Amino acid sequence: MNRIFKVFKCEKCGTVMIQMETNNEEVCCEHTMVELIPNSVDASFEKHVPTYERIGDKIIAKVNHVMEEEHYIEWIACVTKNDEQIRYFEPYMIAETEFVYVPGSKLYAYCNKHGLWEKEVE
Repeated sequence: MNRIFKVFKCEKCGTVMIQMETNNEEVCCEHTMVELIPNSVDASFEKHVPTYERIGDKIIAKVNHVMEEEHYIEWIACVTKNDEQIRYFEPYMIAETEFVYVPGSKLYAYCNKHGLWEKEVE
């Protein structure tokens, strides 16, 4: 069974929430949150789709993206059939982290301005 990984955003206050395992409707500010559908094709100047390099039994996942106060990658997640890991970033950090290599897992990156992006690990 594949794990459910959904990301929701409140259109009123901007809160972002990650949901695992369940399939519930999420509410914030007394309104239903909008489910974010991941993009996988990067057509903009800034890069958003996560990339990775395999080194033995690990991958180095990163997003080559500006990391400014007003525009940055907030997190990168790796989701497998059995586990999920999320690394959070702040402005001026490098959006790069290490995960265990699991073929078929998915990498997700969230940009505070341009939303959710994904890439499958081969």
